[in-house]
Amino acid sequence: MTQKERRLYLIQELLKERDENCEIPDDEKSQKDLLRSLMNIRQPLSINTDFLRIQDEYLQQVNKERGITDIADLSPVREAGGFDRLNHCAQLYLWKGDITTLKVDAIVNAANSALLGCFAPLHICIDNCIHTFAGIQLRLACNELMQRQGHEEGTGLCKITPAFNLPSRFVLHTVGPIIYTRVGEREKLLLASCYKNCLETASQNQLESVAFCCISTGVFRFPANLAAQIAVGTVEKWLSENPDSSVKKVVFNVFGNKDLEIYQGLLL
Repeated sequence: MTQKERRLYLIQELLKERDENCEIPDDEKSQKDLLRSLMNIRQPLSINTDFLRIQDEYLQQVNKERGITDIADLSPVREAGGFDRLNHCAQLYLWKGDITTLKVDAIVNAANSALLGCFAPLHICIDNCIHTFAGIQLRLACNELMQRQGHEEGTGLCKITPAFNLPSRFVLHTVGPIIYTRVGEREKLLLASCYKNCLETASQNQLESVAFCCISTGVFRFPANLAAQIAVGTVEKWLSENPDSSVKKVVFNVFGNKDLEIYQGLLL
């Protein structure tokens, strides 16, 4: 099948599942937007293996065309933490780009407390992007975790899932604090817990490289400067206290120039 044939098949199957009769647009961009929207709003329900096979073929090609950055091709900005028994020191990286195109052991998703991804069609949040390019299996995996847990995810904790069609191997899902009025000590501690628990989870799963997004600084309204200070400080402290951990490469991922300048001021 061509990419267009795959895309049309996936759209038709998702519309059929919803028992909807919708005119499918002719142009490629509108078809891509429709498919993404249908994936965004889909509930975590089981689906046939043919759909998953064709979706995986489609997304793997999409992700290849979008471009993949391998951490092996990046240069660290500095070392951090204590030396392990083999005299290896952890390395810190600063990278501007789309975290869904980064090939590392795990990327961090700034999730919401339902932990099922963003259901808003075409929303630009990282949660939406990660679920879009991973495929519907990610929502199914998250739902299985949450059904087992039986309640919403607490702020500052971490869950791990496979990354499915993303170039990374795993996704670490963490819920950052929401700022309603001002940042208090509790919010600072909760944000630090996000970074600490992601590193703990990565270490427990013997992962070497982790890429952090700017947790809570988007719609959760945590001030970017303070969030970056907490991020860098927490990561460096954890690495220094856990020199024998499997985690040896930590990427601070930014998407815009403002965040890039903030992290440059802290790391360079």
